[in-house]
Amino acid sequence: MSENLADPARIAGYHAHLYYSPEARSLAEKLREEIAERFAVRVGRWHDEPVGPHPCAMFQVAFLVEEFARFVPWLMLNHGLLTVLIHPTTDDAVADHSRFAMWLGTPLPLRLEVLRGTQP
Repeated sequence: MSENLADPARIAGYHAHLYYSPEARSLAEKLREEIAERFAVRVGRWHDEPVGPHPCAMFQVAFLVEEFARFVPWLMLNHGLLTVLIHPTTDDAVADHSRFAMWLGTPLPLRLEVLRGTQP
């Protein structure tokens, strides 16, 4: 059985996608500032329109495996009304955003067909 199990060593890092509505953008701005100040992460730019597989406005936070244990619990307690997708970065973008992903808040339907063309 163990030959069918995925090896966590495949995980090169993580992404957190924080989704917001126009009404919640100010909350997203505050959270984004706190994240940038508190954690060793790379905060991406604002996407006020859907981009890639993401169905609504969001910004991305990229972080290393070593930062997961500090950042994700903090995000669990502080994401407020924002929905958050957290996924690993491996060599399978579709699985990263679906099977391997976890959600904080209400999951959103992703446009995974956008990623299917990026597989090796």
